[in-house]
Amino acid sequence: MINVKSSREIELMKEACKITGEVLNLLGESIKPGITTLELDAIAEKFIRKHNATPSFKGYADYPNALCASVNNQVIHGIPGNRVLKDGDIISCDIGACYKGYNGDAARTFAVGEISEKAQKLIDVTRESFFKGLEFCKEGFRVSDISHAIQIHAESFGYGVVRDYIGHGVGAELHESPEVPNFGRPGRGPRLVSGMTLAIEPMINECDYRVKCLPDGWTVETLDGCLSAHYENTVLITNGEPEVLTLV
Repeated sequence: MINVKSSREIELMKEACKITGEVLNLLGESIKPGITTLELDAIAEKFIRKHNATPSFKGYADYPNALCASVNNQVIHGIPGNRVLKDGDIISCDIGACYKGYNGDAARTFAVGEISEKAQKLIDVTRESFFKGLEFCKEGFRVSDISHAIQIHAESFGYGVVRDYIGHGVGAELHESPEVPNFGRPGRGPRLVSGMTLAIEPMINECDYRVKCLPDGWTVETLDGCLSAHYENTVLITNGEPEVLTLV
């Protein structure tokens, strides 16, 4: 069942999403060669708790940390640890904050120091793909209209759109209906209505779309070892233009 949010729920969602967006901004400022992914995790958790929220991911299905930190060819769900970021790396930071029972969910891929032009292009196109999908986040369109717009844009650059992991509804639960793939034919799936809140998250690979999950049960990598980027926001469907709640 799709949960259409009340005005009260939307206000709580906005606060959760504001904290989520702000912690990503802080992470962007903190990322530099020499820092570890575990240090970034500590920065993120401290910020979330300081703002009277809790990390949505920590303990979710036994995930051990507040932050998913995925480096270079890691797509999603990278577990923070002692890995030291170096000049030329890219890192995808995916995080959520829960405020008074409601979740925000967002992700960004950041450059570490000076990166290659091809890595920057992948980051840019992944972000652009989100905004192509956002054009269809309006009442009357269907979920797959978002999906199709993301796929068409990313694949026009020769990139692979991850199939195994997708976006989703978000609210009192971190993952709610409907599922929001980043690929597919238009005109399918639930019709969008005001009050829906969706986590839309293109996961785009530099080469092939196929991925594999590592033995830790969480970290997902590209099958061919090429780079991957991730860009996500929580979006509120309204009776007019959509609101991107995690952009602050």
